[in-house]
Amino acid sequence: MSKDKNPLLDPKRRSAATQMVHGGGKRSPFNETSEALFLNSGYSYPSSQHAEDLFLNKIAGHNYSRFANPTVDMFQERMALIEGAEAARGFASGMAAVTNAVMSQVRAGDHIVAAQALFGGCRYVVEDYAPRFGVESTLVDGRDPENFARAMRPNTKVVFIETPTNPTLELVDIQAVADIAHAHGAKLIVDNVFSTALYQKPLELGADLVTYSATKHIDGQGRVLGGIVLGSKAIIEADVHTFLRQTGATLSAFNAWVLLKGLETYALRIRQMTDSAEKIAEALASHPKVNRVIYPHHKSHPQYDLAKRQMSRGSTLLALDLKGGQEAAFTLSDSLAVVLISNNLGDAKSLITHPRTTTHARLTEEVRLETGVTPGLLRLSVGLEDADDLIADLMYALDQV
Repeated sequence: MSKDKNPLLDPKRRSAATQMVHGGGKRSPFNETSEALFLNSGYSYPSSQHAEDLFLNKIAGHNYSRFANPTVDMFQERMALIEGAEAARGFASGMAAVTNAVMSQVRAGDHIVAAQALFGGCRYVVEDYAPRFGVESTLVDGRDPENFARAMRPNTKVVFIETPTNPTLELVDIQAVADIAHAHGAKLIVDNVFSTALYQKPLELGADLVTYSATKHIDGQGRVLGGIVLGSKAIIEADVHTFLRQTGATLSAFNAWVLLKGLETYALRIRQMTDSAEKIAEALASHPKVNRVIYPHHKSHPQYDLAKRQMSRGSTLLALDLKGGQEAAFTLSDSLAVVLISNNLGDAKSLITHPRTTTHARLTEEVRLETGVTPGLLRLSVGLEDADDLIADLMYALDQV
């Protein structure tokens, strides 16, 4: 019998699917199988010297749950293993994660370049929030990497993109934009929510930080809010952690525990949802009442080659632009029996939203049209229901338009 250690004792030797179940797990002396939930705000110390050493970072440990919590630690470590990151920090929501990732990297006098096709809240951070603190921003059409190159300045410190974009599923060439950012001494931050950690690896393509709204696919069952930022130890344990510690957008231990439970079924859920999304995209692509279906791995997508290159699959979301404009979009949505009207996404339940009047309502009509948010656009987040039921539901609704 071999006396060599089992190689799978090293977490980095395990597959992503195994990491989603076991990654980052730490057992208490009770040897529980499910991760322990530590619902405490503070910690006691065996001595005053121990407390001093903790606060001076001379030893590892916990001193306050705004800074760190054992349950949150497990979630962060599991996500870092799945993402291939050196470190991660959890946040109270996806927008808290994005705000930290961007603002922790800039100071007054700096400059941000971002793709103009962003979720409304993300666009607010770079276009409205950052300038309040003396940080200018430039938004560009992210489909052409050269637009980023032209927008770079000597004081550009951050390039921020989401790909695929919300809600029009445009793509940004991560590797090309990373090269441009690094050539100018800037960091690239990628919001990877739509693609998920299963189908796209921004860090491998050159990104410095990756953000997720864990509310979406990671929980994926409409229960809790959460967010996470991942990257190198140098960035996470310095800038990101300091900003989190001092601003307090802390992920709760309970929500971290729920997210850990969500990760156990993450791969299974996303794969089934993606299978259904592919079938729905194909079924609707030639419908006479649909101007176009937008799905990254459908051959009709204008950036199909890029999608195949940087995404292993097309993921769980698609968009459809109806010929009848907003009236047609409302009629379709109101005629559905299985698909629910909701602005959330990545849920076990299929959800449809009209971005022009919900997630992107804050933007001007000029900006909406510029970024493809037309009156007839609907975003569909495909859930776990039977694919044939979803197609039948959508076909019935289209008949009512």
